[in-house]
Amino acid sequence: MKHEDFNFPQHGFAGHLAEPDEGSDRAVIVIMGGEQSLLPGIKFAERFADYGITGLAVSLFGAEGLPDSPDRIPLDMFLPAVRHLREKKQIEHISVYGQSMGSIFAVLAAQYIGGMENLIMVSPTHVPFEGTLKDKKTMTGHSVATWHGEDIPFVRADFSGVKAAKYRKHPAAAHKVTGMWAAYYDAYQNEAAVEAAKLEVEKTGARVLLIAGREDEAWPAELSVRTIEHQLKESGYKKEVKTLIFPHGSHLCGLMPNREREKKLYRMIPLVGLMYKTFGRYRKENLRYFAESEKEIINWVKES
Repeated sequence: MKHEDFNFPQHGFAGHLAEPDEGSDRAVIVIMGGEQSLLPGIKFAERFADYGITGLAVSLFGAEGLPDSPDRIPLDMFLPAVRHLREKKQIEHISVYGQSMGSIFAVLAAQYIGGMENLIMVSPTHVPFEGTLKDKKTMTGHSVATWHGEDIPFVRADFSGVKAAKYRKHPAAAHKVTGMWAAYYDAYQNEAAVEAAKLEVEKTGARVLLIAGREDEAWPAELSVRTIEHQLKESGYKKEVKTLIFPHGSHLCGLMPNREREKKLYRMIPLVGLMYKTFGRYRKENLRYFAESEKEIINWVKES
């Protein structure tokens, strides 16, 4: 496996590439979160490379030249990332994989830049949100994303009355959820704001794979999946759309790093269960969901 690193001042984007030794005619742009995420994007890029697919993890924040928090992240940086794959790597078939907040940027990259054959959204939302400062509490009044310096339309979630990480019962959920879940759920009830800011998945022109856990603790991912499904159906979308909803699935869902290579990472699984309580309660089921998701995701990329 071959690796390349990219920095914003020199390349126009920050990220890490993993390429099979024999090369590939397929690539996936992986969008997870910041440069210092608990689950680094490069580990996911490497997992695609294990299957003969070049993976390019693009960092959203926390690197030199980028915002230090999820606020006003320039969507423009995906232009040189795509250009590198097409012109330098001579890759014809490009897909985009977004997990959690990365799902926002996966859709926007496919919509604004185009040319993505497959769009994979894992534990997604159906709208961009307001940006936050590094403390993850202070809202900025701006979008989490920009295009040519202008804010992408967004929805505000009110965190002032909740403790984001504290679990609670909620009338709209059969399982205990975090205060963050409740704030996002309330934000989704503002129909006018959601309509103005909704991600226009139908404009991506890609085959769409949607994956979520029914018992997501962080935000109502299944609600977003069903909303996107309805939106695509109403628009008469012609490309293939597939949905996977895992009954006891956590927010931590989708593709995971190589288990044999990342043994240290997997030893942290009990700690993950403390943060994501659905995962902790249904650990065996969620580990099985990882394997099922991986098979579906890899097949989805290779079938197009």
